[in-house]
Amino acid sequence: MAELFFKNPDLSTPEIAQKLLGCRLRRKSSAGVTSGIIVETEAYLGESDQAAHVYGGKRTASLEAFYQEAGIFYIYNIHGHWCVNMITQSKDEPQGVLIRALEPVEGIDLMQSRRKQDQRRLLTNGPGKLSQALGVDKEVDYGTSVLQDPLTIDFHDPRPVVEIARGPRIGIPNKGEWTHKLLRFYVKGNPYVSSPKGRTQTDHGWLA
Repeated sequence: MAELFFKNPDLSTPEIAQKLLGCRLRRKSSAGVTSGIIVETEAYLGESDQAAHVYGGKRTASLEAFYQEAGIFYIYNIHGHWCVNMITQSKDEPQGVLIRALEPVEGIDLMQSRRKQDQRRLLTNGPGKLSQALGVDKEVDYGTSVLQDPLTIDFHDPRPVVEIARGPRIGIPNKGEWTHKLLRFYVKGNPYVSSPKGRTQTDHGWLA
């Protein structure tokens, strides 16, 4: 079932980015298990996407995971923190989804310790924050399968979303039309998204 989800050739990367909402990102370590439900994603559409690391066909050792088959983690560093991406298309078609924010579920105390942050809402409301909270490590997690410990995505029984909102990707200036494309997706009304808009819903935007 999980393989069919992210290897379905009929699904575009933006569609996969939306289907990831409600799935759970989990990491196991010697310190314990931490996880959260994905509430915000961004789609990156390969060599033609001016905001993508592989724009123009750039291919280096650090980008190699981007060129692998769907279901591989691509981890990169920004501002001293790791960011987690899932590759979404076939080999040598470098497209992926950045996981931007989570609603914390497991290992809250461990997340707070790692983040040095007591406010639950601020633990995982950004790509660098969630990686720090989960203890993501590029040396361990880069290029691994999303179905293989220690870092995994659980695609089974995703939490159903009331409404998916969309907008431009965050922090993408001066990229022409790609700056304004609506390739960011999030659970409307969820307080854990990185840049919440409008009123927070009491149900956090979930159907159940």
